[in-house]
Amino acid sequence: MIEGDLPLRVHAHRSDDIVTVFRIAEEFGIDALSIEHATEGHVIAEEFADRDVPAVVGPSFSSASKYELRNITFETPAILHEAGVTVAIQTDAPVIPQRHLDVCVGLAVRAGFPEAAALDAVTTNPAEILGIRDRVGDLAAGTDGDLVVWDGPFHEMGTRSRYVVVDGEVVFDRERDDVDPREEYAW
Repeated sequence: MIEGDLPLRVHAHRSDDIVTVFRIAEEFGIDALSIEHATEGHVIAEEFADRDVPAVVGPSFSSASKYELRNITFETPAILHEAGVTVAIQTDAPVIPQRHLDVCVGLAVRAGFPEAAALDAVTTNPAEILGIRDRVGDLAAGTDGDLVVWDGPFHEMGTRSRYVVVDGEVVFDRERDDVDPREEYAW
């Protein structure tokens, strides 16, 4: 029995599969829905926007190793965003290790995804999609917001973390001689 207590997160790559999910969601009155991967989301961006369904895109940084990925492109986040879709970016760890999230975001930005939208795609938007925006996703008072200070745009190659703050404590400081940059928080 579908009661609507939990959000439905659907793993789908192809546009025809995604449209089928939309049809089934409408048939059963499912409102809380997100599409994970959305590899061909760019093909049906208006469908996402019309239904107000968020897309958790990625990993786009992969080969078209299976049929479902034949239309993979780094442009998907930009096209969905332009249509008004809430976009998050994922690595699908361990498929692409989580530490390469900045590379996935950088490739999307290079393909036209606005920088401000890219930051939202890895902070506020995932928190909103997961229904935990009241607790995480930004640095507002009362939220659990850890922080990384970079020496340039976080998604550009060559940018390095300078400081990492977790639970209000500086756990990494690139300026300190006694910190090993290979430690856990030194991404």
